[in-house]
Amino acid sequence: MQHRLWLIAALWPALCAPLLAQTDRPAQPEPASTRSEKKLAYAQRYMVAAAHPLAVEAGLQILDAGGNAVDAMVAVQLVLNLVEPQASGLGGGAYLLHYEAAGRAVRAYDGRETAPAAATPELFMRDGKTMAFRDAVIGGRSVGTPGVPRLLETAHRKHGRLPWAALFRPAIALAENGFPLSPRVHALLRRDRSIAADPAARAYFLAADGSPKAAGSMLRNPQFAATLRALADGGADAFYRGDIARDLVAAVRGHPGNPGLLSETDLADYQVREVDALCAPYRVYRVCGMPPSSSGGIAVLQMLGLLSQRDLSAVAPGSTQSIHLLAEAGRLAYADRNRWVADDRFVDVPVHGLLDPAYLAARAKLIQPERSMGKAAAGTPPGARAAHADDPVEEVAGTSHIAIVDGDGNAVSLTTTIENFFGSRIMVRGFLLNNQLTDFNFNPVETDRPAANAVAPGKRPRSSMAPTLVFRSNGDLHLVVGSPGGTRIINYVAKTLIATLDWKLDIQAAIALPNTGSRNGPTEVERGTAAEDQAAPLRAMGHDVEITDMTSGLHGIMRDGQGWQGGADPRREGIAKGR
Repeated sequence: MQHRLWLIAALWPALCAPLLAQTDRPAQPEPASTRSEKKLAYAQRYMVAAAHPLAVEAGLQILDAGGNAVDAMVAVQLVLNLVEPQASGLGGGAYLLHYEAAGRAVRAYDGRETAPAAATPELFMRDGKTMAFRDAVIGGRSVGTPGVPRLLETAHRKHGRLPWAALFRPAIALAENGFPLSPRVHALLRRDRSIAADPAARAYFLAADGSPKAAGSMLRNPQFAATLRALADGGADAFYRGDIARDLVAAVRGHPGNPGLLSETDLADYQVREVDALCAPYRVYRVCGMPPSSSGGIAVLQMLGLLSQRDLSAVAPGSTQSIHLLAEAGRLAYADRNRWVADDRFVDVPVHGLLDPAYLAARAKLIQPERSMGKAAAGTPPGARAAHADDPVEEVAGTSHIAIVDGDGNAVSLTTTIENFFGSRIMVRGFLLNNQLTDFNFNPVETDRPAANAVAPGKRPRSSMAPTLVFRSNGDLHLVVGSPGGTRIINYVAKTLIATLDWKLDIQAAIALPNTGSRNGPTEVERGTAAEDQAAPLRAMGHDVEITDMTSGLHGIMRDGQGWQGGADPRREGIAKGR
């Protein structure tokens, strides 16, 4: 196993795309992508698609050793913590959809971070005004109770096959022996001046002169190896109790500029929520996503339900009409999302009403074939009992997605995050801590109405993450997909579903299709793609077009005859590979 990981490590610099351009904006969204065209992957038995070749290789090694999809997921996530540390890891949270082929059962696991017990709705208010995002995100104030370690353990206990400790070996080997710093991480470090303020992060990521270590530099992380050994031996309790928990809390509460509220009790009390997946029909398929605390499942299913009224197979991919219809469906879905969706343990979310076919059919009539509606108003779905303020909180795109299918047909779709790139910029025990609390609404009251996504003790901030599974009419698994991308995740996933299910593109072509959509604001069109050619006709239809970078990180696996085809986003460093 070590030999193969080292081979990939040696080849990795030659496989990477050119460095991204430097900017001076440390807390901005995803930088412009450098596309690297990728070929459709094929496999007969099993497949892994993830954001870095070393992580994919770790997952395949686990599958080669007889592990299943959940076993491989654990190994992939742990390696991503090393090779893509700015996006996900032990210091963050995740949503997992799991499919068990033997019982044809789908389960959803909510490993989202939670607000500390001491948090108040005014956490991000100062003198009656909301804090600037930069002031809120950097430091302990933004850190929620991490969910990833407990989620990995919970999923493994319920569904894993190999011994828990065996899943840690690939990441431990890389942490101890070293791995090359990727061009993408190097480029993000060049953008971020805040990472230097944390002593541990500065020593790990930066050279003596304060500049980022060069792309291709070998990194070793013995502290993270020690953390992994502790978890391998003691399970997730080694993270949530004891020395690691004490160090984590000390770093959060002792931050010199922006201390937080996290306590050892918050860590010890953290629990993963096992919930029913949110499933609805689309054409001849059944599509399953995450319920709240994520808004992703509801919004994606709403977009599909709104567009099911139309024959999309007659609309050309990338055409003016296709962009128009996706944008208009997005306006309606995001309007409802911003009004109604948050952590359903704290807010009454009318989930079934939002997906009610009659409600969606009525909303679909607002979509005109030749004219944009502009800004959509939220609807009033059946069963809605409490009106909340519109709450369009932006989520920054520091996230990753893992798709895996094993030899028995089991599958996982995991979207995992520490929120902003490099999270709170606090590094403890070899990993970065999230800034997930900034996904809450900073102002608990908007336009004299409470915000559904206001901060509350123990509450999970609303997310747009949308891990998705699609099944054929006979119940067979057809598609595993998901993406990072902040609030744009919903549009990225919806695009890929329509491209595969309606336009019959292969998974790689669907992922590579230019990104477009609306979050109930401008109609966004991906810069540097053929979609730019549609800007003028869209404006003629009343769209306020914004040409912008839309760096998704889609990963997907789709059934292909008796085997599988896999795709990875050309905008990032990931791959899909199988046996």
